Amino acid sequence: MATRGKRWRNVRKAVDPTTRYSLEAAVDLLKSSAGAKFDESVDVAVRLGVDPKHADQMVRGACALPHGTGKTVRVLVFAQGDAARAAKDAGADFVGADELIDKINNEGWTDFDKAVATRDLMGKVGKLGRVLGPRGLMPNPKIGTVVGPEQIAETVRELKGGKIDFRVEKAGIVHAAVGKASMSAEALRANVLALVQQLLKLKPATAKGTYLKGVAISSTMGPGIRVDVNELARQAEA
Repeated sequence: MATRGKRWRNVRKAVDPTTRYSLEAAVDLLKSSAGAKFDESVDVAVRLGVDPKHADQMVRGACALPHGTGKTVRVLVFAQGDAARAAKDAGADFVGADELIDKINNEGWTDFDKAVATRDLMGKVGKLGRVLGPRGLMPNPKIGTVVGPEQIAETVRELKGGKIDFRVEKAGIVHAAVGKASMSAEALRANVLALVQQLLKLKPATAKGTYLKGVAISSTMGPGIRVDVNELARQAEA
C-alpha cells in the first residue's frame, strides 16, 4: 500500500474532514497548504442532486471565469474568410478550414486546448468526432463553441481569457479547474462563485430535492477541503 509523504500528512492534519468551511476559510487554507515545487492547479468538485442517466437531468455548460484559469490556452478555430480574419485578430493560435481538418484527420494532430467552429463548417468538422470527441475537443453548440461568424472574435477572447466548459459525470459530480494556487484568494473565490452561479442557473426543472449537495476544493497535491454549501449558495445568489 502506497504511503503519503510527510508534507501531505502535515497538510492533511490542518484540514478537518468533518468541518464545512466558509469559502473564504477554505481558500485561505488551500493557499497556505499548497507547498509543491510547481504552481498547483485549484480544482472544484460539486456534487449535484441529479441523475445524469436521464437526458433531462444532464447538466452541461460553460463558464467565463472572471480571473481566468491561470493557464495559457491554445485556441484552434475552424473558419474561413472574414470569420478567419476576426479569429486571428482576436488571438486564436490556429485558424483554418480544410487544411486543419485534413491535418487532424490524417495525422491525429491535437496540439491545442480548445476548438471553435463556425456553423457553416460543422458539416466537415463533424467528421472529426472520432479524434476530437474522446479528448473533449469537439466544438459543441451547448458549450458555445459552434457560433456564427459575428461571434467568433468574442468567443476566442473568452476562451483565451479562461472560459471553461463542464459536464456532470455519472456519479452526479462536476469537476472543474478554477485557477492556480499562486492566484490571489479574492480571485479564486470569485472564480468558484462564478462556477457555482452558472451551475445554479442550469438546474434542471426535473431535478428534485437538494440540488447543490456538496462542494470541495483542492490543490493538485493537497487534500479536499469541504465548503459549506448553504453559505456558498447564499453568496452565489446574492
